[in-house]
Amino acid sequence: MDSYFSPGTLSMQAILETSNDEMLVAAAKTGEHLAFSELWNRHSKKIFSTMYRITRNRQDAEDALQDAFLKAYVHLKNFDGRSSFSTWLTRIAINSALMILRRKRAHPEISMDGGVEGETWQHWEVADRRVNTEEHYARSEREHHLKRAIHRLRPALRTIVEIQQVHDSSIKDIAEIAGISVAATKSRLLRARTVLRRSLG
Repeated sequence: MDSYFSPGTLSMQAILETSNDEMLVAAAKTGEHLAFSELWNRHSKKIFSTMYRITRNRQDAEDALQDAFLKAYVHLKNFDGRSSFSTWLTRIAINSALMILRRKRAHPEISMDGGVEGETWQHWEVADRRVNTEEHYARSEREHHLKRAIHRLRPALRTIVEIQQVHDSSIKDIAEIAGISVAATKSRLLRARTVLRRSLG
């Protein structure tokens, strides 16, 4: 197979580094593995940062990052360029991170010391001394009911709510990440809040 690029007197690395994402994606679609490697070099650090803000866990962030790039590589042929590659990749990555968080909520890790997510019973004893037990219980119950209510939202609404919860971006940025218009984003957020208020009484 002929190379997508024609190096001439320039090194392949120099050509890759001076190519825009659109050119790299086009090259990667033809089988230029170095082109996709350059996309990784350009975007992995930023994507990891976003994943870490979402998961607040380095291992989960790395898992989401790897999963996102694997999915992007496998489905690159489906990328049509209607959004930037960065936006498309970020959307995939956020979905990967949210899926990891959903799995962890469904199967919480219980420490042998008795705590949840690595916390010990001593942690809870300190918390109980600092916070009135009834208030602590009431807050935990509200959070539990809210999480269940969010989980029951239809996927289109749930994703927008979860992105808003964990992704510190404007409505416009959230809309771009989700691949919908600003108006649709606002509409879904309004609909989701209405459903949540109804569910929570």
